[in-house]
Amino acid sequence: MQKKEGALWYDKTIGRYDIRFGVNEFYGGLYCGECFEVKAIEGWIPVRIEMADDWYLVGLPNTKLDGLIVRM
Repeated sequence: MQKKEGALWYDKTIGRYDIRFGVNEFYGGLYCGECFEVKAIEGWIPVRIEMADDWYLVGLPNTKLDGLIVRM
């Protein structure tokens, strides 16, 4: 199965991060515990999204999430 690439963005209407795959194509909102990969200089890094005081990626603390290139 081929993975799809997109960009993370915060959807204020649902209060969660989502992945935008195209102009009108979205994942539908991420929930705590969902796993995907983040594009980095050294390649793709597997991560999990969680929520405490704010949304964060396990393994990449203090990373700005908006606009990150991801695939799942």
